Amino acid sequence: MVRGVADWCEFQKISLEELVERSGVDDLRVKAIVDGRWTPSPSERERIAGVFGVTKDDIAWGHKTPIQHIYGHGPG
Repeated sequence: MVRGVADWCEFQKISLEELVERSGVDDLRVKAIVDGRWTPSPSERERIAGVFGVTKDDIAWGHKTPIQHIYGHGPG
């Protein structure tokens, strides 16, 4: 089942601090990824997926807030 990082943390009872420690990814970056504000690099995806024991394809990595709303230039 494909889940977001926050959902995997909740499902496997892994705290943000534990995810940072086990993945080796910077804490601010992990927070942004969990919040859906940052799309991680391929190596960050591999490291985070490894914490959960899944492949990077088992995780939904996209932004939660549409980009056009951040800049105020929506479609049309």
